[in-house]
Amino acid sequence: MDLAISSRSEEAALIVRPATLGTAPARSAGRDKRRRQDTPYQDAVRVGPTLSESGLPPWRVRHRREQRVASMIDLQTLVLNADYRPLSYNPLSLWSWKDAFTALFLDRVTLVANYDVEAHSPSRSLKVPSVVALKSYVALARSPAFTRYNIYLRDTFSCQYCGLRLPSGGLTFDHVVPRSRGGLSTWENVVAACSPCNLRKANRTPAEAEMPLLNEPHRPTRHELHRRQPEFDHRQYHHTWVDYLYWDSELET
Repeated sequence: MDLAISSRSEEAALIVRPATLGTAPARSAGRDKRRRQDTPYQDAVRVGPTLSESGLPPWRVRHRREQRVASMIDLQTLVLNADYRPLSYNPLSLWSWKDAFTALFLDRVTLVANYDVEAHSPSRSLKVPSVVALKSYVALARSPAFTRYNIYLRDTFSCQYCGLRLPSGGLTFDHVVPRSRGGLSTWENVVAACSPCNLRKANRTPAEAEMPLLNEPHRPTRHELHRRQPEFDHRQYHHTWVDYLYWDSELET
């Protein structure tokens, strides 16, 4: 695919035009048979050689570069607020790298960090942004989103009846006052629970089931969830993201 930059009176946008794959200047029949099929984005992204490629046969070098170029399709850009904190943590505020380019050309964001790959237009080469920050501050809701992951994070990924800590796939959520008895799906009435405890409690209150809660459910603050995030977040992030994801986490002494 080709990348081109088109300018208007007060704005510029990144335009992605699909190119015909496999097209190339005329070559001999023998070379055409040996030529590998073109990789999407190879005209847009140029990946330079690495030290590990020295001494490798040309076909192996080409294959490695095609793999790195193909990974460009999945690149995302971390979006920070004007105070250099992520707009959201769960889910994480991310844009596609193309949207990040568009926002940069429209002067809506500030470039903070780049990936080590480049996007090419007919007139220039630009490194792909890995982190951008909004130029205008966006006020965020004081309360985090009411999601399954945030419930588990508030409850430290532990069953609130037996205390067993499990990965998210091993947890369920339980209504303290069952929905069939008027219980609501709110922060104050939903807790993380393991499957055995959830089945044992069934359609009863904790008192009726003689299963007291270890912690009273409450509405957490964004800061409370953010402080707990590093302990339970095992996702792999690009090194340019880490300082902005955990900038206010407690430092090791």
